[in-house]
Amino acid sequence: MSQGKSALLIIDMINTFDFQGGEDLYENTMKIVDNIRELKKKAKAARLPVIYVNDNYGLWQDNMNDIIEECKKGKGKHVIKKLHPDTDDYFIIKPKHSCFFGTQLDILLHQLDVRHLIITGIAGDICVLYTANDAYMREYDMSIPMDCMASETNEDNESAIRIIQKTIGADMASSEEMTF
Repeated sequence: MSQGKSALLIIDMINTFDFQGGEDLYENTMKIVDNIRELKKKAKAARLPVIYVNDNYGLWQDNMNDIIEECKKGKGKHVIKKLHPDTDDYFIIKPKHSCFFGTQLDILLHQLDVRHLIITGIAGDICVLYTANDAYMREYDMSIPMDCMASETNEDNESAIRIIQKTIGADMASSEEMTF
């Protein structure tokens, strides 16, 4: 684990799953929800900041609660029930794949004195991968538990894991192995 303070990122888990490939992503997401929930409990017990970073679903003028309510209308309700943000969690809306692009995430992390990110969420081969790349470029240390990321296909997820291991060098131990 890093020398700096850690934060848990939960990427795109507040989701509608109503897009092409959404059914497959939903099925794979359901396999990691409990792992992320348990990791969040451990992070909370260690008093680490928990930061949800989420797509906006075209709701630019709405807030976190409106996005959550929109996502509850479909399959996303099952995920949200297990991973609903707490009142002391942070919630950032992102416009693109990386949690850093066009958001205040980097500023928030600096204000919280965070140097180590625990990155979880979906899709592993897109938003998790792009966020990890941008975090690497900003010189954050990272842990990305393999059992806390999912993609539409297992092949896509495995490809993302290989890229992360080869180019970013993040700790990819399971969520059970993580200690804070």
